[in-house]
Amino acid sequence: MHRPWPYPRIIGHRGGGTLAPENTLAGIRKAAAMGFGAVEFDVMLSSDKVPVLIHDETLERTTNGRGKVADTPFAGLTGLDAGAWFGSAYHGETLPSFGQAGKLCVKLGLWANVEIKPARGFERETGAVTAKLARELWRGVTVSPLLSSFQPAALESARAAAPDLSRGFLVYRLDRGWREVARDLDCVSVHCDCRHLTAAQISEVHEAGFWLLCYTVNDSESARRLLSWGVDGILTDRLDLIPPDLA
Repeated sequence: MHRPWPYPRIIGHRGGGTLAPENTLAGIRKAAAMGFGAVEFDVMLSSDKVPVLIHDETLERTTNGRGKVADTPFAGLTGLDAGAWFGSAYHGETLPSFGQAGKLCVKLGLWANVEIKPARGFERETGAVTAKLARELWRGVTVSPLLSSFQPAALESARAAAPDLSRGFLVYRLDRGWREVARDLDCVSVHCDCRHLTAAQISEVHEAGFWLLCYTVNDSESARRLLSWGVDGILTDRLDLIPPDLA
């Protein structure tokens, strides 16, 4: 029998989706202010191994910095403007550390899907550092975060560092072998691109004993269809179109 999903079903992608600069504290606050109970964000390591919130391996798209995240020390990242690219209202919004984001989620009562997003070659290290800090940030909190990644090596290291934290395996498509990887890593969930998902596959994932999350769903019609098929959680950029209590 499929276990009921115990967390909010609608999850703000990269924090506040299209309503705030991605992977920022402002985005997390935006989601909470709109009544969302869950957010997702990406975590990568600086050159001195401090986990920070950013999606790309390079700084140019979402900050006023230049170069690679993995080549930049934390002190060089904290002063970057991670909001001005989005709009003048967010000028001065800084690139946050994972520690800042985790503490804010706990303070606001938000459940977090923490995507381990390692720079190439740092999969194991990023998984271990992120998991260790997540365990500390959520120590004593009733609801722990879910650590997810496309990289099996990152999830393997996360399991070794914090075996008590739940893990999710990210894929683009449910191709051959997904079940074996998810089982080998003791994952509780599988996360798939909504564009490559069928109702039959959702049942297959559930029958294998996993929850299923899908990304990135940006219209209410698709969200309702996927939920009616049995998807457990939806990541969305359009917090203005898909409310947290979507029925």
